[in-house]
Amino acid sequence: MPLIRIDLVEGRSNGQITAIADNIQKTLVDVYALPERDRFQIITEHPANRMIALDVGLGIERTAQVVIIQIFTQAGRSTEDKQAFFQALAANLGAVGVNGEDLIVGFVENSPADWSFGFGRAQYITGELEKPGD
Repeated sequence: MPLIRIDLVEGRSNGQITAIADNIQKTLVDVYALPERDRFQIITEHPANRMIALDVGLGIERTAQVVIIQIFTQAGRSTEDKQAFFQALAANLGAVGVNGEDLIVGFVENSPADWSFGFGRAQYITGELEKPGD
């Protein structure tokens, strides 16, 4: 169960925002074989002067349409799997108008004990949910 935070600059239409969110989910389902309803996304729009995304030394020139995605998930996916995800995500978001230079993605990994889906229980630990990869 990844928790996805999507931060973007104000000004996109509801349709564009929905397309971005839907294509992030599509990529997770296609690349990681997640269930369709395993979807937890937080979308936040920011004024242009409240998102700063400069270069890290790669010579990337970003536009005002930058999208930053944080993926909070359990540790265990290989570097190769993450690379496949990054490539598929860039292609899927490119198809809905997010240019490659405007896409920033970061994984934040944790363990099964770090998740509760309700009722004050860590369902991966209690056995109510199967731990990913088991």
